[in-house]
Amino acid sequence: MNPEIDNYLSEGCGRCQLVGTPQCKVHNWQPELKLLRQILLDTGLTEELKWSMPCYTYKKSNIVMLAAFKEHCSISFFKGALLKDTHGILEKPGENSQSSRRIPFTNVQRIVELEATIKAYIFEALEAEKAGLKVNFKKISEIKLPEEFETILNENLALETAFKALTPGRQRAYILHFSSPKQSATRISRINKCTPQILSGKGLNDK
Repeated sequence: MNPEIDNYLSEGCGRCQLVGTPQCKVHNWQPELKLLRQILLDTGLTEELKWSMPCYTYKKSNIVMLAAFKEHCSISFFKGALLKDTHGILEKPGENSQSSRRIPFTNVQRIVELEATIKAYIFEALEAEKAGLKVNFKKISEIKLPEEFETILNENLALETAFKALTPGRQRAYILHFSSPKQSATRISRINKCTPQILSGKGLNDK
């Protein structure tokens, strides 16, 4: 058990101003997150803190992540698209998600009912990683840009040039980041916030 995850459960992820308060989303799902954590630890994966969230790895490769949201908590498989999903419980985090898949939970009972299935999916994901299986990503040209981002690129030649100069992986990360909010205003806010980083040739998670 990683003490950093103990701190995550007690204080929150620290990615917003609600950290350490009862309003933090992590506090909404304490029983569920703790049970999911125990199930993940039982599989023998290494417990780490990445992107301020619990991440479970095998030889430094990311396999599964725990997360808390307003309406549910979840476990997410980094290469979930490779799983057979025989029980039909995996869902895409977003419309353009190509690799990751998640299982959302809103109560402890469902976790208890699915414990054996969850472990089976984790072991399947682990075997896929050991076998070196890869997700076949669509080309960037096949992924629809959010309308707001397309409009901004058409109006800003420097930004368009800088974005096209990024590696496909960095382009994909930005597109998924911009596409995920439901509200247009939020999508535009994300684009504006990331514009300086794109212009400097950096990826979404580059420092």
